[in-house]
This record gives sequence, structure tokens and C-alpha cells, in this order.
Amino acid sequence: MVNRSTLLALLVVGCDPTAHRASELRSHPVGVEEDVVHASGTLDHATSASSQSRGATASQVGNAASSSRSPITPAPPSSRLQYEQNTIDVFRAAAPATVFVTQNQIMRDQWSRRALEVPTGSGSGFVWDRAGHIVTNAHVVATKNRRTRYSVTLYDGESYDAKLVGTDVNKDIAVLRVNVSDGALRPIRLPAANTRAEVGQKALAIGNPFGLDHSLTVGVVSALGREVRGFGGVSIRGMIQTDASINPGNSGGPLLDATGALLGMNTIIYSKSGSSAGIGFAVPVDIISRVVPQLIKHGEPLRTGLGVTLVPDELARANGIRGVVIERVAKGSAAAQAGLKGLRRVRGRVIPSDVIVDIDGTKIEDFDDLYGVLDEHSPGDVVKVTVVRGGTERRVLPVKLMRLTGGR
Repeated sequence: MVNRSTLLALLVVGCDPTAHRASELRSHPVGVEEDVVHASGTLDHATSASSQSRGATASQVGNAASSSRSPITPAPPSSRLQYEQNTIDVFRAAAPATVFVTQNQIMRDQWSRRALEVPTGSGSGFVWDRAGHIVTNAHVVATKNRRTRYSVTLYDGESYDAKLVGTDVNKDIAVLRVNVSDGALRPIRLPAANTRAEVGQKALAIGNPFGLDHSLTVGVVSALGREVRGFGGVSIRGMIQTDASINPGNSGGPLLDATGALLGMNTIIYSKSGSSAGIGFAVPVDIISRVVPQLIKHGEPLRTGLGVTLVPDELARANGIRGVVIERVAKGSAAAQAGLKGLRRVRGRVIPSDVIVDIDGTKIEDFDDLYGVLDEHSPGDVVKVTVVRGGTERRVLPVKLMRLTGGR
């Protein structure tokens, strides 16, 4: 017989959740469920059924718990995979050349009317030379506010004011400059002459996605020679496609090969969500190497062209014209010397005289096509320009290309 006081004590313990759990912990391994006998002496079948439904016995769970507590001996650095060690080495070598670019604008507080400097955009970039030139994307530094200021944060965490040197919106390339001692700068490594990227080779992207500085992603070169419509409204030809994750904030950062040399500059992603979908594009290093010295020296890109002003594509399409309509021919230009003609007025109507439809066998349907062909040539090259004159007459005129400055 259990006397009344003893039974009351048992009931109190059974109703105290803390005391009940402590009792279980002392008598059972962690995670093991068994049939529990309550103070009344009855069997808790619900707990038993739960244990059976999980299909785990006490010995099985006990073995799993014991296994999870087994110490893991770390592998020594000498046992790393060659691929893994290469990734580490590339990051260590190239990360100091990667920077964080911030765009700041001066704005006035609507209540106090005090001028405040507010961050309005950010991206990545890399050190080009020890003179302090920083390469990034044109869209990272683009602004309509004349009071915009730029800052560059180096690998050591120090931030410096930067000056915009020049941009090429059609290639989405920009150059900034910071006034820093050359000892604090680690320029990016450029590939050896005649080095060509290959589909399938390793590709490493370093940047500041979502403001997280010096993040590394690894993938491969997925394709070469891609044509992607860029920030300037025209297609950038020869783009590198990679599956190395590129997210907002990676723009302007370097894409590297397994030697740590520059493959290209991360620029665009294809994604409905705005995050990486494994399809990123980088401006190739050969374009960067050609444009950046021009921006440093002249503050703008040097163009090869015909010396004409063009009618916007939208107007040409609205009038059912396929090709590039010449609006005006500059006096003394290569186009004028070749005999190209612009718009003319007939009885109060504006009629296109020459419409460019082909250059050296490449069909020209819009400015994008024309820009792509001329971008592959140098001043002094002679090209065969096919025009439709007056809507019916087809002519082929040799034109000696000239050097232009600025946009088109």
C-alpha cells in the first residue's frame, strides 16, 4: 500500500515539467524514447507509438549520437587538392587588387536644409596601375548629379576620394583615380601576350556582392564571343560568359583565370530575380586593355567612323526603312570625300538620300550593326560601304575610315 503522503509526492513530481525532464535526462541517453511509467502505474502508449513510428531503436540512436561526437581530424595543408590550393592562391594574389567603389551624392535634409553626403550606389573595381587608376563599369559611376563624389576602399579597408577620369558607355568601362602612394596599390595581373581564353577553363570572380566585400566565387568559362546589349544601348561583342556566381555589387570586379591573370570585368547577369542564375557576362580583357589607356590619356574613347550623323533607328523603323539613314555628312570627312549624301528636301518633304545597308559584306540593319563593324577597324582602313540611294539605286562606295572622339 502506498500511503497518501507518498502518492501526493509522486503526483507533484509528475506534474512538474522541469523535474520530469531532469529525471528523463538522468536515466536515458539524449534522443532515446522509451515507454514511461507514470505515477499511476499506467503505460504511455502514445509515446511508445511515436517511438515505433520513427523506427529507431535505443541502440541505433545511441550509436548515431556516439558517432556524431567522434572527433574529426583536420587534414593538413599539404593534403589539399591541387584545385583547392590553386583557388586559395589566386584569391590571395588578386584580392588586394580588388576594390570597393561607392558613389555618393550631396543632398539637403528637407527639415534642417543641411547638406548631407548620401551613398547612392556601389560596385566593385580593380587597381590598374601604381599611378592610382581604378577600372570599373561605367554603370557603376553613372550619374546625372554634378555633385556626385566617388570613393574607393582598398583591400586594407582604407577609403579614399576618387576622381572620375573618363568613361566609355558603349563598352561599359570607366576609370577612376585615387591619390594614394604606390606602395599601397597592388595592380591586377594582366595575361601574357597572345593568351586566349578557352571554354571550360577555370574562372574566378572577386567582388562585393550586396556590399559583402571581397567575396570569391568559382566556375568556368561557359562560352566566348557572346553579343550582349550593354549599358550604352549597343551590343558589346566578344563577351565572356561564365557560371561563376555574379550578383549585384559584383559589377566592375575582375574575372580571373587559374594563374590569377585578368580574363575580363564582370558586368552583366541574365536573371529574372536580379540575382545570379549561373549566366554572367564579362567584358574581355582585350577590350579593356584597348580602351583603358585611351580613357587615361584622353578622358574619352577614340572611335573609328565615317564622319556622318545618323537618323535614330526608331524614326527609320517608323518610316519602314531597314538600314542606317545618314542625316548629315560632315564637311571634309571620309564620308564626304567618298561621296556619301545625307537627307534632302524635295517639295517640302524630307527624303533620305543614302541608307547604309552593308559594309564589307556584313548586313547593316541598325546602328548596333554599324557600330559593331566599325569597332573592329582602325583609322585609315578602307571599307566598302553599300548604300541605297533615293530608295532604289544601290551603290558601293569605298570609304577610308577616320578617327573620331567621343560617342559616335
